[in-house]
Amino acid sequence: MGHPAVEVNGLSFRYPDGTLALKDVSFDVAPNEKVALVGPNGGGKSTLLLHLNGVLHSSTGEICIGGLPVNDDNLGQIRARVGLVFQNPDDQLFSPRVYQDVAFGPLHMGLPEGEVKARVERALDAVGIRDYADRISHHLSVGEKKRVAIATVLSMDPQILVLDEPSAGLDPRGRRHLLQLLKTFDQQTMLISTHDMRLAQELCSRTLVLEGGHIVAVGPTESILNDRDLMGQHGLETP
Repeated sequence: MGHPAVEVNGLSFRYPDGTLALKDVSFDVAPNEKVALVGPNGGGKSTLLLHLNGVLHSSTGEICIGGLPVNDDNLGQIRARVGLVFQNPDDQLFSPRVYQDVAFGPLHMGLPEGEVKARVERALDAVGIRDYADRISHHLSVGEKKRVAIATVLSMDPQILVLDEPSAGLDPRGRRHLLQLLKTFDQQTMLISTHDMRLAQELCSRTLVLEGGHIVAVGPTESILNDRDLMGQHGLETP
């Protein structure tokens, strides 16, 4: 038996202002599994995701990625394995042009120029914006920026994609395009935090419900999302 792709045991986290954001959270995600993380705002979803590649650290509990503990010694390896796509693509894009944004990760991995170029082309191709390399990132639409943000992560060749509210801010067409795109990533493990229950339903086989920093329910996506009492109790709508 191999290791789970993501393993979280007894994770608790308190912000410096005293807010307890996560309380004894434990779950795991199998390799290639697609899991949705749902729950009301302020429930701890983003805080949890930021622990998975070491942006936030907790002294309580343990996280392993493919059997490798998330700690200071392993951060380089962890960040190569876990691609975190922020809710707001402007938090991820800071270079003048798309090519530079997508090349940033591979360059910092110390890869040779030819390999960096190949990775950028592959990543842009994967998100369907092959011709955008010379475009100016901040002139793009929200949907285009989201694609570039995903490409910045794909260029690192991660085993795990962690997406925070990927469909937020998109119009219906942009949302459809994003959904079709995410469906093509069948070789990656995915953990997707979302308020978009239809996206969860179409992409994820299993769903975790997080409220008040606790996991309050976990199960097959269909049974969780169709449980009207459970969904209503946690301020969520059935799809």
